[in-house]
Amino acid sequence: MSKGRRQNRTISLAEVREINRSSTLELIRCESPISRTQISEELGMSLTSVIRIVDELMAEGLVVEEGEKEWSGGRKRTRVCFNGSQHLILGVDLGGTKIYGAVANFNGDILHEIRIDYHETKADESLELLCRVINALLTSAQETELPIKGIGIGVPGIVAPGGGVVKIAPALAWNDFPLKQRLAERYSLPIAIENDVNLAALGELWFGSGLDESDLVLLTIGTGIGAGIIINGAIYNGARNMAGEVGYFLPDRSCLGQQYPGFGALEQLVSGTGIANRAREWLRGHRLPEELEALTAQDVFEAARHGEGWAKEVMEETIDYLAQLIAAITTIFDPEVILLGGGVSKSSDLLIEPIRKRLLGTLLEVPEVRPSKLGERAAVMGAIAQLLRITSNYYLLQKFV
Repeated sequence: MSKGRRQNRTISLAEVREINRSSTLELIRCESPISRTQISEELGMSLTSVIRIVDELMAEGLVVEEGEKEWSGGRKRTRVCFNGSQHLILGVDLGGTKIYGAVANFNGDILHEIRIDYHETKADESLELLCRVINALLTSAQETELPIKGIGIGVPGIVAPGGGVVKIAPALAWNDFPLKQRLAERYSLPIAIENDVNLAALGELWFGSGLDESDLVLLTIGTGIGAGIIINGAIYNGARNMAGEVGYFLPDRSCLGQQYPGFGALEQLVSGTGIANRAREWLRGHRLPEELEALTAQDVFEAARHGEGWAKEVMEETIDYLAQLIAAITTIFDPEVILLGGGVSKSSDLLIEPIRKRLLGTLLEVPEVRPSKLGERAAVMGAIAQLLRITSNYYLLQKFV
């Protein structure tokens, strides 16, 4: 075999059992309540195998029996349900300026929340603040006396998920930061570290706007710009864990050969900060310096709603840039839907229809674009999915046809 070629291998009997277990658990999670016979029929597994797997899941507390219900032919069949309400996770979306943390169960119910609207921490200070948030969530979770399955953290940067090393997170001044190791020194729970937008996309897939899809892209526009890519129900990280770093998309040939340390070319134009900066350029000489300094992207959107000419010009440029980005995402990944999230998405009513009109006739098919449903909770919802998969030895399969 030539060097560098990926080596194929067969799967073991133990892995086959785990695959069947994953399929069974996912079906129960999505279709509760459901009978063992129905599981057997839908998955094409023997009833004996289904009974064994369900018994294992019940022993772990992930599945419970609902009771006897009338079934076809008048026979009573015992049905089982996903027992998500009895398992907790701690999830934290660690933003560059904001933090959102929650205690949630596997059903996606939020039991306790913590918000920090603004922080100025960097490097080790960010870690200490994160741990204070985790400690507060842990105290709240322990009061329920329910089992805590793990801790999920969304980070605004490039993450090697398996090892939990944050390769780069400019907003936190983290470079090759061993976050999972540092947290494991303090907490004896399973820990999942992922890019925040990737987790948010997974959250939308399980609990939000992407509930009926298996391939989607969540485009978040806030302090920075990122895309969470879901292919066949799983996060797509890319070869270097940099898939979705669309803030570095080059919107014009003039961007070639330039240096963009920290934040990329597109981020400098259509992130919340970029929109505000372009508005300042339009208004320079027409507003007081202190007014310009205080200007935000939301101010631009509100001014556009009121028909102010300068704001409409900034919005036209913003829509053009986003349409170019969405066209690129569509031609490369062909997702079922593209979701808009992040702070800027609160004004998605000003963006979605104009973007669609710009793309009509330019693409083979214009994708459906809609706003995210979960907002600030999306990454925590994704942590639920990630931790359930990690702690239950979860497998996802794809059959080639």
